[in-house]
Amino acid sequence: MTVTMLLYSAYELSSIIIRLFMLCYIPQKHTPSTATAWLLAIYFWPWPGFLLYSLFGSTSLPQERIDRHETLLRSLDEDKRMFRRIFDDEAHWLPDELVRFGALGKKLGDMCITRGNDFLLIDREEAFIRSLAADVENAQHSVHLLFYIFARDTVTEPLFRALEGAAARGVACRVLVDALGAKPFLKKDAHRLRAAGIRVEKALPPRLLRRTPTTARYDLRNHRKIAVIDGRVGYTGSHNVTEPSYGGKAKGLLWRDLTLRLVGPVVLQLQGVFMEDWFVETREMLLSDEAFPAPEFAGEAVVQTVPSGPSYPWQNYQRLVVSALHGAKKRVVITTPYLIPDDELLHALETAVLGGVRIQLVIPGKSDQFLVGNAAKAYFDALLEAGVEIWLFRDGILHSKTMTVDHDLAFLGTSNFDIRSFALNFELNLVLYGRGETEAIRKAQDVYIASSRRLAAEEWKNRSRALRVLHGVTKLFSPLL
Repeated sequence: MTVTMLLYSAYELSSIIIRLFMLCYIPQKHTPSTATAWLLAIYFWPWPGFLLYSLFGSTSLPQERIDRHETLLRSLDEDKRMFRRIFDDEAHWLPDELVRFGALGKKLGDMCITRGNDFLLIDREEAFIRSLAADVENAQHSVHLLFYIFARDTVTEPLFRALEGAAARGVACRVLVDALGAKPFLKKDAHRLRAAGIRVEKALPPRLLRRTPTTARYDLRNHRKIAVIDGRVGYTGSHNVTEPSYGGKAKGLLWRDLTLRLVGPVVLQLQGVFMEDWFVETREMLLSDEAFPAPEFAGEAVVQTVPSGPSYPWQNYQRLVVSALHGAKKRVVITTPYLIPDDELLHALETAVLGGVRIQLVIPGKSDQFLVGNAAKAYFDALLEAGVEIWLFRDGILHSKTMTVDHDLAFLGTSNFDIRSFALNFELNLVLYGRGETEAIRKAQDVYIASSRRLAAEEWKNRSRALRVLHGVTKLFSPLL
């Protein structure tokens, strides 16, 4: 037998062993849909599929990262946990269904409903950067920034100058960025901020072939966007720190985002989320009276912070979204750049429509990601058949992640409505309670709808056979995207 035949026989034998082993192993670790997708890949490409699973298959975090998180929580005595327990009993005046929903949010994210907040909705990148830079220029004690993408360019330059000026005044400036999302910044510009006295750290540094004490699979990312100044002004939403075309990523189309500038007790919750991420990555504890000043009432808005990610036992945001859909009565509007629903979300959407709820789903007419965009389209048949309205946004890349339910419940944050955001990424979302809060988000959604065209069921049925095949194939891998 030749060497070539021996190698071929060894490959075939090892392929069979891989298939059999993974057939026994993978179903124990994943949901049926995710397990099926992985097994399908391994069946056709045993060795490549096995290597990919080794890199990207596990969603569990390294034990040291979990231990650091638990160490932080144990170190927070009751008088230092104000960002988690603010006005814990102040939600009794809300309608019963909202009180129950708030209790679910607290159970999942360990943060309660807060009242006494005020917010400003920002829908343009330039306005977001100007506002944030102005607050940094007025900072007295601390500036804490956490972003997935962080870039120094002509639009964001005012923020970088404001950071350098604040550090020169003695303000403690800390910047935490995702190691993959902000990779160009870390290579090119991070040293300039460090030279100016600003702490710059990276979250979840990827290691392609090995796990570190705090990093798991390569594609677990910190997708949160948080800014907190002096513990009194906060920002969160879908804006990254970059110019709105994202470097011409989608042939010059501009990203359309929404961010909230917040004042009031909820800012301390944002500070708490930043503090946890900072501690896990650096082991530096940021508890101080300056970082967590006594909360002050600033308005009438009722807001709750719900962090999510693989460090939590449940898929926090997915549970909230599904629960809200089941409780909807009249109208639900969802805006998201990426839609890959799991079975629970898909069934909740269908059930709500069957119950007489009008559901309007607004997504980009053109996606910036080939696989994700086509996998999403594979679900259009089921959604249109159920009666969900699909609106295709035409004025750039819709990147806002929002949801409104009837007239008294709204969501805004960093999480897409896909399996990755629900299960893999570290995300942060706000829940807003009440008519005024919901109306502000709904107005922005209505602007998006006005810049969109509705996809007709008949038009979708008449798409080409080639597109049907493409959507069907990419759908098989949607649990992995």
